[in-house]
Amino acid sequence: MASVTTTIKTELCSFTDYRVYPGRGQKFVARDGKVYFFLNSKAKNLHKQRVKPARVRWTTSWRKANKKFQTEVAHRRRNRKNIKVQKPIVGLSLDELKSRRATATKTDAKMSVKQAMQTQKLKRQSAPKTQTPKVAPPKHVKGKPVQARY
Repeated sequence: MASVTTTIKTELCSFTDYRVYPGRGQKFVARDGKVYFFLNSKAKNLHKQRVKPARVRWTTSWRKANKKFQTEVAHRRRNRKNIKVQKPIVGLSLDELKSRRATATKTDAKMSVKQAMQTQKLKRQSAPKTQTPKVAPPKHVKGKPVQARY
């Protein structure tokens, strides 16, 4: 016989954030119409006293604020790193592929270097030659430090 899964509708306590199962807890409707659901009278009374749940140690909001949850540590997973694998193509062995790729990359690199050199030569030849006037270095007088002018 197949197993039957049943689901139970649970509420969350407005103060503690614990699950409240059917037949448990109290529902409280405020004057403004907001509905509160409390796990027990302890939670209800603390809510009436306007105590902040984050200050009560046994509530989930305090546990979240103080990093006491054990479930978060269990969910961390290690990511597997991808590894590149070269596979042979039909008609070519792996060694042939590697040698072809190596020669192709070497020749491409040589060609790109040659092209870069040629473009630099052309730029040098086409650029007009202008001489910049040489500025003499500042004279240093003994006893007085040289001050920079801004």
